[in-house]
Amino acid sequence: MIIGAGHVGFYVADRLSSKLRKDIRRGEVEVMVIDPQQHMTYQPFLPEAAAGHISPRHGVIPLRRALHRCRILSGTVTKVTHSDKTLIVQPIVGPPREIEYDQIVVAPGSVSRTLPIPGLADNAVGFKSMGEAIYLRNHVLSRLDVAAATTDDAVRQRALSFVFVGGGFAGVEAMAELEDMVRDTMRDYEELDFSQTRWTLIEASQRILPEVGAEMGAYTVEKLLQRGFDIRLNTLLKSCEDGHVVLSDGEEFDADTIVWTAGVKPHPMLAETDLPLGPKGHLRCRPTLQVEDDNGVVPGAWGAGDSAQVPDLSGFSEYCSPSAQHAVRQAAVLADNLVATLYQRPIKEYRHKYVGSVASLGYRKGVAHVYGFKGKGLIAWFMHRSYHLMRVPGFGRKVRVVADWTLALFTKRETVQLGELHDPRGPWEDVASGRTPPTPG
Repeated sequence: MIIGAGHVGFYVADRLSSKLRKDIRRGEVEVMVIDPQQHMTYQPFLPEAAAGHISPRHGVIPLRRALHRCRILSGTVTKVTHSDKTLIVQPIVGPPREIEYDQIVVAPGSVSRTLPIPGLADNAVGFKSMGEAIYLRNHVLSRLDVAAATTDDAVRQRALSFVFVGGGFAGVEAMAELEDMVRDTMRDYEELDFSQTRWTLIEASQRILPEVGAEMGAYTVEKLLQRGFDIRLNTLLKSCEDGHVVLSDGEEFDADTIVWTAGVKPHPMLAETDLPLGPKGHLRCRPTLQVEDDNGVVPGAWGAGDSAQVPDLSGFSEYCSPSAQHAVRQAAVLADNLVATLYQRPIKEYRHKYVGSVASLGYRKGVAHVYGFKGKGLIAWFMHRSYHLMRVPGFGRKVRVVADWTLALFTKRETVQLGELHDPRGPWEDVASGRTPPTPG
């Protein structure tokens, strides 16, 4: 039983079903994956999808096609009673179901770590799903239309103010890619000038992109400042009610776009299990990815990824960070250990040597710190794309992504916004209820 089809769940299921394919074919083993979505999102491609470099469909992997040896159940796990080896799942339709299992991999992933900031829930958007990425793209492009149509300077300035909270990979890459897109798109707006835009990055600590090292992080700040970004380090978002942004350094301004990328926390679903949790709500795990309590290993329970507290044997930190790099590698070790357990073979510990990190700063711009090599600009951007092209699952998916990138070399970026995707029934409801629909252009 695998709960969650994110990076951990997907790769565990794929590796397990491959190693146990003969047993699955004979009906001796069944691998079940439970997730509310019918696809896995390759999250490193979210900034590229938001900026229009790749099609949204090419950043997600359909579970039933990719995991054809597994049984896929679309639903939400509401309770796990490992003492009885049962769980309750709420399918997308129908009554709740109780399902028994022998071995369980608990990998529901993480959710955005939010704070009780006034106005945050009503005015901000996250950046963890393809839906949020495409919503943000459409929203940002719609702000250009608002700014071009209005004669009110205050409305225009508000529409062209973009705020990103969080200086990690998600915040920096999303902001840099969208700024690149807006700069490109504004060439088609005679009424607007790019100098009218305001891009603000708010980070509570004193550095951004800590994963690429201090030198590359400083280089990133320098390049972003040269592009006109307003970088606020050691700064907190105090409130954003009605789009009025108030910062801890005293700055106040209005913004229509507020993006929250300030970290993640374990999925709340873990609280509905009888498995041992750490002080921050993570699943307590050994380096072997087995769940453990105060008495030792909990037989038949496994965890990895963002929802698990796994000791970092490399010494880089106390526990493995919530990153795709760890999740993919932990998934391979977990699947191998699970198979070894079934066949009563020795298992191994997860020990990851830190390879480094790469980040995109927009089209043909990036930073990289890999195996001691520090790259900037075009070469770092190429390394970023090459790394994620190798990691995205499926040969067909890789071909589609390369096709998107290749076409972008010879054609202009698609900058159309399809805001009606977020309310497709609106025009129909207007007509059906007798209301006057908007006049078409």
